[in-house]
Amino acid sequence: MTDSKIRLMKSTFYHEQEVKEKLCKFIMEKEQLSMSHKCAEFENEFSKFQNQEYSVLFNSGSSANLALIQSLLNLNILRKEDKVGFSALTWATNVMPLLQLGLNPVPVDVSLETLNVSSETLLRTLENTDMKVLFITNLLGFSGDLDKIKAVCEQKGIVLIEDNCESFGSELNNTKLGSFGLAGTFSTFVGHHLSTIEGGMVCTNDKELHDMLLMVRAHGWDRNLDQETQTKLRAENNIDGFYSRYAFFFPAYNLRPTEITGFIGVEQLKYAEEINLARENNFKEFSITAGTNSDFEKLNVGHMSLVSNFAFPLICKDLETFNSYRNKFEENNVEIRPIVGGSIVEQPFFRNYLSEKGLSFSCPNARKIHQFGFYFPNNPELTLEETERIKSLLSK
Repeated sequence: MTDSKIRLMKSTFYHEQEVKEKLCKFIMEKEQLSMSHKCAEFENEFSKFQNQEYSVLFNSGSSANLALIQSLLNLNILRKEDKVGFSALTWATNVMPLLQLGLNPVPVDVSLETLNVSSETLLRTLENTDMKVLFITNLLGFSGDLDKIKAVCEQKGIVLIEDNCESFGSELNNTKLGSFGLAGTFSTFVGHHLSTIEGGMVCTNDKELHDMLLMVRAHGWDRNLDQETQTKLRAENNIDGFYSRYAFFFPAYNLRPTEITGFIGVEQLKYAEEINLARENNFKEFSITAGTNSDFEKLNVGHMSLVSNFAFPLICKDLETFNSYRNKFEENNVEIRPIVGGSIVEQPFFRNYLSEKGLSFSCPNARKIHQFGFYFPNNPELTLEETERIKSLLSK
């Protein structure tokens, strides 16, 4: 193993040295580094990119998830004990807020062709249970048939929200993922499409939800609301001017980002198209090679208009094949890992929850991906030599 390791991520953020130099200058010249104008600028620019009215910046993608669920509860869109569907193949902190906030999570199995919930798997789940909200994950830059899923949700009176933490820039029918539902969450953690070291975002077109997110982000107070909304809220709650800055209107947290997050975000957005193009081109290269190997389940994301792939997944036919390719990649110094959080149904915290509640769920496709799947690097800084090395490992 003389070749250098091909890592899942190469840099803290894109054009790292250049951005670090700009960041150092910004820190030295800036008087206030707590949340202020740069965060607002990043939110505005993110909204333009996502073609949404509002964006609210948080200190992490997990915080964005938590704040969104809390906001839905505060607005009575959700109530305690309501059932919330979620993609069985996802990240733990998509599901943990549901448990922590007294909701009943319902896993929805995914398709082996897209690794995402489909209208078919959703309808199959709805044969056995209802749900008030569907928190769908757009995994690894892919999506299911979101247009049909949205139609099912509208027909059934289900509120659709999206976790788009791994699919920034991907499009279905020329519409960006993360904008099909009431709201979409994003992560700007290291290694994601846009990195601000730590960070997250919620996008929405709904002003009432936007205002609630602002309050949930910062203690439940109204300081970040527009004056008209502030005045109305204070009048409804009989709050006079002396107490207004320290009036807490709703259950909330402190999930605020810093100006450092905002500054890096603005800089990284300048490279968004470049990053997405590189990820899409790499994905196409890997897909051609992997698609000829019968050892792997076939991906089918031809319905998408742009795939800004987060990392390339391989789902092997069986355990023996999985172990063979796992060893092959590791022995050739290519970093691999399980696919996201795997099947949440298989995770200890969720198994304990199911045991306590006397529940069981069957998600066979998510289980197969959990047992026989891994992903390898697709980052925008891969060299031609590295992509060729990876492609050589995809053959039988």
